[in-house]
Amino acid sequence: MTKAEIQLVRALADKRGRTEHGLFVAEGEKLVSELRASRLRIRKIFALEGVFEGPEVETVSPHDMERLSLLKTANNSLALVEIPRHDLGTADADEELVLALDEVQNPGNLGTIVRLADWFGITDIVCSENSADCFNPKVVQATMGAILRVRVHYTNLPQFLSEAAKRGTEIYGTFLEGENLYDTPLTPTGIVVMGNEGRGVTEATARTVTRKLFIPPYPADRRGSESLNVAMATGVVCAEFRRRTAKPKQT
Repeated sequence: MTKAEIQLVRALADKRGRTEHGLFVAEGEKLVSELRASRLRIRKIFALEGVFEGPEVETVSPHDMERLSLLKTANNSLALVEIPRHDLGTADADEELVLALDEVQNPGNLGTIVRLADWFGITDIVCSENSADCFNPKVVQATMGAILRVRVHYTNLPQFLSEAAKRGTEIYGTFLEGENLYDTPLTPTGIVVMGNEGRGVTEATARTVTRKLFIPPYPADRRGSESLNVAMATGVVCAEFRRRTAKPKQT
């Protein structure tokens, strides 16, 4: 392992470095195994002896793996993967349920939301341009492999939502002044907007929302936490959409 390779991996901890090199880092035997079976292109794998074999694999010592790792605790393998390019046109809210994230900036939250989307069969997430980078090492690890199956897009979110609303697409958003999630009619397609951890949905994005939703506490008049974590709220909303609008299996 060369000094240049260590410097490259270190550079990929930063978004600027990932953009410059077109690569992201994935760590751990399970995730790297999933990557090898996916359509994503792996540039190189660094692994402890006996973990992986192949022309793209370089065996390194435990000490070198600790020097390479971008995590607090080094894994037994680390892959350099080419960042995929997704067409925003795949996020077709007229045919599927799509998630939109408005300035969600915590990597752990984003990673968990990608994992939730994968669980609930949502294949496209559209993010505002200043949301967390989905290829941040912390996000990649938090997705537990879901980043391989969920397409994450970055765009001018208010513009994207405005154009969708003009086509008649239902735009849902979570607000404290919204309608009770469990009493509101829901559609199997459309866009569900989740807001920033502290500020919620921005004003520009809120103007595009056609139906505001609220997750009520239990009991409804109970005074407790002011709000839910955005990832937790996403899980609740997605579960309710799927519970009420999922298409029954054909027999």
